[in-house]
Amino acid sequence: MRFTRLLTTLVTALFLSCSLAAFAQSQQPLPDGPVPQQNVPPEPTPVPPPAETPKSAPTPTSTKPVDQSEPVYAPGVQPSQTTPIQTVPQGQAPNTPGSGSDELAYRISVEVNFVPVPVTVKDDDGHLVQGLLRRDFAVFENGVEQNISFFSSDPFPLSAAVVLDLGMPDSTVRKVKETLSALDGAFGPYDEVSVFTYGNTVHKEQDFTNSDVLMRTLKFLRIAARGENTGVPVTSGPMASGPTINGKPAIEGTPHVQSVQQPSRVMNDAILMAANDLAQRAPNHRKVIFVISDGAEKGSHSSYSDVMRVLLSKEVAVYGIGVGSASAPVYGQANRIHIPGLGTGNILYRYANATGGDVFSEAGRDAIESAYQQVTLQARNQYTLGYNTRVSPVSTRRNIEVRVHRPGLKVFAKESYYPLPPAPQKPGAPATQQPPPAQQSPTQ
Repeated sequence: MRFTRLLTTLVTALFLSCSLAAFAQSQQPLPDGPVPQQNVPPEPTPVPPPAETPKSAPTPTSTKPVDQSEPVYAPGVQPSQTTPIQTVPQGQAPNTPGSGSDELAYRISVEVNFVPVPVTVKDDDGHLVQGLLRRDFAVFENGVEQNISFFSSDPFPLSAAVVLDLGMPDSTVRKVKETLSALDGAFGPYDEVSVFTYGNTVHKEQDFTNSDVLMRTLKFLRIAARGENTGVPVTSGPMASGPTINGKPAIEGTPHVQSVQQPSRVMNDAILMAANDLAQRAPNHRKVIFVISDGAEKGSHSSYSDVMRVLLSKEVAVYGIGVGSASAPVYGQANRIHIPGLGTGNILYRYANATGGDVFSEAGRDAIESAYQQVTLQARNQYTLGYNTRVSPVSTRRNIEVRVHRPGLKVFAKESYYPLPPAPQKPGAPATQQPPPAQQSPTQ
């Protein structure tokens, strides 16, 4: 019993000493150094329940699309309290003041036209000259030399419109009909050909097609085509005539010879119809009109200047086979003489010179058949030059001159062109500022 009491006393004394030591330690000041953090989980923050939306005022749902151009503001903030939040694409920095993009005061935009210029070069004997390079050429627009940005000597497939004059004398038309079988052989497998005939009106005999259909059309023309009768006209009196007033004899009793009305030869209308058809063909084809005529024109609704504007705007060249009266060597040489601003005598030569084409004056059947091959060979194998020029609000005709830096060579190219008008701006698009036009030298 005595031992048990002693042990109980010792345990009680030890417990009291430990309690006193813990109490004394809690009353000491905290040290100056950092206090080690204890892994004590934070107390959860009470979340208030969401407010119920009254059933009488449901939240409307807007179906209006978001305008990305309007600024977006932070929720609960008025526009006057903060700057708009800009959406920046991933990987890019926002355009802050002082950045490089803000240093440009304005944007310069200039509309330009690309001007292609097909060019044929011949020597003194009339043979095509091959092997010329870009540095051998120079192109001038209104007297100002242009930078040649494109050069090619590759051949092009042809989109050709054959225009046959049936208003010529019947003997000339019969001679031409005998050569039409050779016309099909002048075109290649990648060419496309249409056929037109004209006299006092224009007829489209065949739309653009391949050689098989072309042969059937030419065969039909060899059978059906006829020229005008050029015999002596029938008169009302035997070699007697006198002055007339309003179609009546000035002196009563004087017999009157009735004049024969000359038929129309609407070459202008025929070339215009062919040019409008060629304008719809593929842009990678060389567009040519192949006229077989003596060059006479009478009674067309379209003027020469109107047709020339379409030819130069649509980049169509006119080639011709001068037959009948146009096949005489002296006549052909006289009409080839070209004075700038005055043109030539025969209208067929005028079309060819202005568009960069050529006219072959041939009389015999073999010569005409050979001319078919020469026309297609020359039209297909041309040098192609190109340059860029600024678009002006006034689309007036601009003159072109092509020179070759080699002596003794003749150059055949179009004399002018009509630039395309500037593209209209979209409504609401900001107007772009353009630099002032460069000073150019006077037109030569």
